[in-house]
Amino acid sequence: DGVLDEDTVAEGLHKLGRSAPGIEYVYLNLSLSGRELSDINILSKYIHLQKLEISYNKINDLSCISHMPYLLELNASNNELTTYFSFKPPKNLKEVDFSYNQIPKMQDLSAYQSLTKLLLDFNNIEEIRGLEKCHSLTHLSLSHNRLVAISGLENLPIRILNLSSNQIEKITGLDSLKTLQKLDLSRNKITSLQGLEEHDLLEVINLEDNQVAELHELECIEELPLLRVLNLLKNPVQEQADYWLSVIFTLLQLTELDLRKISVEEKVAAVNKYDPPPEVVAARDHMTQVMYSMLQPQRILDSTLPSLDAAYPMLVLVGPLACGKRELTHKVCRQFSNFFSYGPCHTTRAAYFGEENRLDYYFVSQEAFDKMVNTGKFIATYKYSGYYYGLGRETVESVAREGLATCVHLEAEGARSLKNTYFKPRYILLVPMNKEKYEGHLRRKGLFSRPEIEEAVSRVDMYIKMNQDIPGFFDAVVNTDDMDEAFTELSFLIKAYLGL
Repeated sequence: DGVLDEDTVAEGLHKLGRSAPGIEYVYLNLSLSGRELSDINILSKYIHLQKLEISYNKINDLSCISHMPYLLELNASNNELTTYFSFKPPKNLKEVDFSYNQIPKMQDLSAYQSLTKLLLDFNNIEEIRGLEKCHSLTHLSLSHNRLVAISGLENLPIRILNLSSNQIEKITGLDSLKTLQKLDLSRNKITSLQGLEEHDLLEVINLEDNQVAELHELECIEELPLLRVLNLLKNPVQEQADYWLSVIFTLLQLTELDLRKISVEEKVAAVNKYDPPPEVVAARDHMTQVMYSMLQPQRILDSTLPSLDAAYPMLVLVGPLACGKRELTHKVCRQFSNFFSYGPCHTTRAAYFGEENRLDYYFVSQEAFDKMVNTGKFIATYKYSGYYYGLGRETVESVAREGLATCVHLEAEGARSLKNTYFKPRYILLVPMNKEKYEGHLRRKGLFSRPEIEEAVSRVDMYIKMNQDIPGFFDAVVNTDDMDEAFTELSFLIKAYLGL
């Protein structure tokens, strides 16, 4: 008949221990799951219970719990409850499970301030409310309800929040949940990740089966330092080209994506694709130039000397924007005209004031530059500040035909690419040690925007670090704070190289 009796209670009692007042031994736990019970009023006499499991029954009245002042845990899931907490609150009640019932709405839980875990899955709740005074609540689950918005959670210490399988369209109301660690919003109608920013403790985000369509939404969570697990299965964004590597690159801190562990190799592949280290960029450029050059008719080059032991001589001046490398290159070629001739690079940028085509650079269109790449015309290319530069094969060959060594100037990216070729130049780093003076010099030229100047000045440290981190990359370093002194030092080095 569904009425609980003493014998059934006796079967379910377990865990003998001291009562809460500590004056007698009593049974602390009672398990009555799956017994077709509908009336449990007899439990009013069992005042010492601390854990009560009455799941999988037909119970719709929990008033007996009003007589259990020491109750800590209650599992009343899978019953026929239409209200919850309809009893005098046990002072220290911590964990409650009311999942799989027929509860239509939440009510004020101000009297349950010790509550740490509340499970209300599979009910008919349409709005989150009544939790304002639950200052100990760390785990809240309301999956499979009828929620259309996230609300009523302000300033709660929630660490685990499950709102899956509802009808939520926007991530709102989470701003004040600064302790949030795990968030499940799967099977909703969410289109944007906006609202997840600044949750520095968030480790797990489950957004499976939503409507997130754009990769740029990841920008909302890319600054979360502890994020390790992300699930975007069954979202339109998965159809984006290179989705897997794009997400990994944007969120390098992840260890699991879409229920799959991320390997170290995949992280390396993502970085190499979207922000490759300079050496990878240089290696790819070298591979490109070699591949396209091999497709062209082959001939013996003028830069190939009779002796296999002697490489064609080249001098490469390397340094940041407008540090004096172009001027010094021209002076070297004039001073040592019997030994060197200048080899202008091709570039897709427009000429600065005072620059001349063919004398300083070969200024070409992007289309013309790409055509030269595809026909194997370059020895090395690189990109700097949005423009492409390339050292042409014919540029070097024309100098070699004159019996002279080629002198060129490059940024670091170009030097890295050239290092991968069969040429063995002397690389001299030109670096302005006084950054304030260098910045003033760039401003006075009136050719560069503020971002260009800031980038150029920041690259001074990059060049210095590069010289420190890669011993032997540069054959010498020359300070260009004073151009006359720089040329004197450069001339001394060149004479030493030439044995003069």
